[in-house]
Amino acid sequence: MNKRLISLFLSGTMLLSVFMGFTSSSSSAAEPVTTSGNPIFTSIFTADPSAHVWNDGRLYVYPSHDIFPSRGSDLMDKYHVFSTDNMVDWVDEGEILSADDVPWGRPEGGFMWAPDAAYKDGTYYFYFPHPSGTNWNDTWKIGVATSNKPASDFTVQGYIQGLPGSNLIDPSVFRDDDGTYYLYAGGGGKSYGVKLAANMTSTDGPLKQFTELEDFHEATWVFKRGSTYYLMYADNNPGGNRMRYATSSSPLGPWVNRGVILDPVVGSETTHGSIVQYKGEWYMFYHNAKISSNGTLRSVCVDRLTFNADGTIQKVVQTSEGVPAVGPRSTATEVKYYDLINENFNAYTQKTEYAMNASNVTFGGGATRSASNIIENMHTQGSYIQLNGINGGAGGKALLTVQYASGDSGAAFKVDASGDTAGDGYFLSLPGTGGWGNYTGRANSLIDLNPGTNNIIKLSGGMGGANISRVTVSLVPQTTPTTPIEYPMSGSNVTVGGGATKSGNGSIENMHIPGSYFEISGVNGGTGGQKLLTVIYASADSQTTFKVNASGDPTGNGYSLTLPGTGGWSTFTGKVSRIIDLNVGTNNVIRVSGGMGGANVTRIIISSVP
Repeated sequence: MNKRLISLFLSGTMLLSVFMGFTSSSSSAAEPVTTSGNPIFTSIFTADPSAHVWNDGRLYVYPSHDIFPSRGSDLMDKYHVFSTDNMVDWVDEGEILSADDVPWGRPEGGFMWAPDAAYKDGTYYFYFPHPSGTNWNDTWKIGVATSNKPASDFTVQGYIQGLPGSNLIDPSVFRDDDGTYYLYAGGGGKSYGVKLAANMTSTDGPLKQFTELEDFHEATWVFKRGSTYYLMYADNNPGGNRMRYATSSSPLGPWVNRGVILDPVVGSETTHGSIVQYKGEWYMFYHNAKISSNGTLRSVCVDRLTFNADGTIQKVVQTSEGVPAVGPRSTATEVKYYDLINENFNAYTQKTEYAMNASNVTFGGGATRSASNIIENMHTQGSYIQLNGINGGAGGKALLTVQYASGDSGAAFKVDASGDTAGDGYFLSLPGTGGWGNYTGRANSLIDLNPGTNNIIKLSGGMGGANISRVTVSLVPQTTPTTPIEYPMSGSNVTVGGGATKSGNGSIENMHIPGSYFEISGVNGGTGGQKLLTVIYASADSQTTFKVNASGDPTGNGYSLTLPGTGGWSTFTGKVSRIIDLNVGTNNVIRVSGGMGGANVTRIIISSVP
């Protein structure tokens, strides 16, 4: 599944655009960032993180996925995996499993709750709870999927037979020092453990219930430190569950209760987590609702965990900073939360406003338009506003701004836009403004649009109310290069093939070989259309012909370019030009193919047509 990303904002003037549809980003080694920030996953809503360190040296997190609009937790689906090699830069490895992949699963889908994973003898095992029937709470199964990779190509193998069907959720799989594996699961106040058979898909021995755990609710996690086994779980604390833990000298108890190690989290009554050691440090992963302010749209966080000298655990301090890096900076797809909330949109100056009575605005699903041209009743399930014929310019990122009033404490919209390649939409949070007539709310979200003027933007309600007065779409203005842009052949955006080579002096040689070519990517076409291509070269041949292909060529046939000889292979006095077509923006590719005479090329130049 393609990457989705989140963009966020805070309060009435800056809001949080969360979810799905941003582009990936890469962290740079030059950035001064040294901590992960919390939450750590900002591309989609995630909860119930299970963290593991595999033999490749990376730490992997297997969370559940809150789907927007959440409708409680029944729509949870589409498991993703995230990984890191330094605790700071996180990669969404993509979707590994959905309800559609479970042949024995509930016909209506959904209910893909907290999972876990294990590794044995070259196989990765993914354990997930899922009902097999419409009566979901009495038909829970612990499914098993396998792969030879930690974050892709999982196939459902079935489910573990002989387990209770009621409230059996939140599987946790623990490997003991002797290579024995144990399965833990439970919910609704009942906690269980059982030894797994060698095949990892069935049990070996009786199921044991841990009645000694104090105020057990759900969310079991088991790990070992030294000779002590630790069992962490969520309790039933009113208003917000807490994480408690117990210890034992045996993987199946009896357990000694040790108290609370994580207080209720921000914005969510639920809690669920995992504890793991990585590169010498201990961590607790957990979730909160800091991004969405909605307890069923959660986000994974991580903080350090500390043991006392006697092996007991200090209560984990929940921070906004997260944890420091434990290795050099690396590639990341997850934008850090603190970068999101500090993001500005000063470059988006090409604004188009749409009043709610504009001819391209439609609404439905219970939404209504008042006499003063305000769209109301967006709290109704199924309500929506749709804007047609939106100009996306050259395509790519656009800033959506919704002007509104809300007497609720907070509302949320799902935003769908034509350019969203992932198809999941974007989450838009609308904090309350103090009244239904107080139009001081400004909610912003970066969305993706296609090039041109045929884009559609749809705002879907049903999670709190907001009256909408207008919507603004802002673009970064496209500029046509007035100054010629040179692309040297030594540039990192230039590739060669088919026998063509890059020389030490920065020129491309051996273009006489049939099949030879060089390709320049990231060429700026400005506003698109006709541009002047100029090639600087040397040639001892009397005449050479190149074929030029360019992104904006409407025919697809390419262009012919004739290069007269310059009298020598090092006489770089040759300069030939011709008009080509480029697309709007900076994603153009120009390919020059040889094989009809030789020429050594040092650079090309793109300029406006005189």
